[in-house]
Amino acid sequence: MTCYLALSLAIAFPGWSQSNANQDSTPVEKKVQEKDKSKGPGKEMAKGGEDVAKGVGKGTADLGKGVAGGVGNLAKGNVGGAGASMGKGVVGFGKNVTVGTAKGLGKIGKGSVGEFKKLHKKSEKKQTTMTRFPGLAAFA
Repeated sequence: MTCYLALSLAIAFPGWSQSNANQDSTPVEKKVQEKDKSKGPGKEMAKGGEDVAKGVGKGTADLGKGVAGGVGNLAKGNVGGAGASMGKGVVGFGKNVTVGTAKGLGKIGKGSVGEFKKLHKKSEKKQTTMTRFPGLAAFA
């Protein structure tokens, strides 16, 4: 008991002895970078794949926790607790995989639409160039 008390005082004492002299100084302003909010379609689709992977990773972690808890409860002889732990892990897995997949597919769809818009703009640009010079349309 005395070792615990001595250790906790040894850790807490340096924190109490710090002075407050530097707290009255002027705050340092941080430079905020403005990011371009419009991402390219390829980056948007990559982010979608990343979200799907995050969902699967989180879901697998929940499933592992549930299985480990279930095994621990079975080892103790608590069959009801084991079933509850396993069920909680399976539900967590399903929730995280579903959420991650939905977010990811949404971003992939958004990126695909952006890619089609880029292709449409390129085709319109090509058509206006061809109609501007009718004599050159036969050579294109």
